[in-house]
Amino acid sequence: MIEQTIDSLIELPFPLIQLSIGIIGGLLIFWVSSILLNITISKAHNKDLEFFKNRCWKTIRIFTPVLTTYIALQYGENSAWLDGLRITFRILLLITSGYLIIKFTYWLEDIFLERYNIEKEDNRKERKIITQLNFLKKVVIVTISIITFSIILLSFEEGRKYGQTILTSAGVASVIIGFAAQKTLANFLAGIQIAFTQPIKLDDAVLVENEWGWIEEINLTYVVVRIWDWRRLVLPITYFIEKPFQNWTRNKGEIIGAVVFYLDYRTPVDKLRAKLVDVLENEPNWDGQVKALQVIDTKEYLIVVRALMSAKNSPMAWDLRCSVREKLIAYLKDEYPESLPSQRLLVDTGVSNESD
Repeated sequence: MIEQTIDSLIELPFPLIQLSIGIIGGLLIFWVSSILLNITISKAHNKDLEFFKNRCWKTIRIFTPVLTTYIALQYGENSAWLDGLRITFRILLLITSGYLIIKFTYWLEDIFLERYNIEKEDNRKERKIITQLNFLKKVVIVTISIITFSIILLSFEEGRKYGQTILTSAGVASVIIGFAAQKTLANFLAGIQIAFTQPIKLDDAVLVENEWGWIEEINLTYVVVRIWDWRRLVLPITYFIEKPFQNWTRNKGEIIGAVVFYLDYRTPVDKLRAKLVDVLENEPNWDGQVKALQVIDTKEYLIVVRALMSAKNSPMAWDLRCSVREKLIAYLKDEYPESLPSQRLLVDTGVSNESD
């Protein structure tokens, strides 16, 4: 009875036994591996393994039975059904393998993000490494996708024929592609240059196109700048190679802010200077480094007074400048209102009384 059942299964129009062994075996391997992984995570409390489970384990759940089924299908007598299944699972294996490598890339990114926290105050080193990692991740994803697609094409006889045709006309094709992808290649090479020479990094404070903001994304061909009012400025990556721009956090985050006043000549500069010191000592955004007040220019009816102050980063400097400006104006208005700019008109109202 058992031999008749086996013979009937073998005579089926598709290799049911190979499929069953491959799928069940793969799921069994995945189930055992899941138990071992969960035990290891619970005992070791390893965040790297937790990141691995979150990023890769769902893909491995598909990859494992596909791999074992592909291996199982290599055994047995050749038939149309078996050959078709071998091709199908070879393609599935290539796709899941490529996707798993991409997931490994994201897993490595999670590890680096855990090691290098960009949320802390002095994060120049971290932003440098994360910028390079972010660019390399995108390059790896694009490369793996192209390689996977190419191997799938080369798995078919027709694909190899197309490949030979493309190689035969490589001279003409390279010229056409060179002209068509000139800007794309320039952006790509500029991205490599930026990733390693780093005129900009993620979260740098920059002034571009008369807009102030932070570097939010550095992609293969473009850069996204998050402007202070939450708008997004999208620029080609070659912009930061070919055109001048201001990077306020290139080497360090500290910055000096300035507040300019146009005041009357009667302004008591010494008292205003003392008031600036008093205001800064009570400002949480002041870093205690720079404090100065100078008359930097004189005009026909006004003097130009500039107050300098320093802060740990650009947003804090902006808030500090606004606060100091408000408090010094209020001080002058209350204590020395004659210091505020005003226009004076002298009219001679005297009447000449001449006697004959």
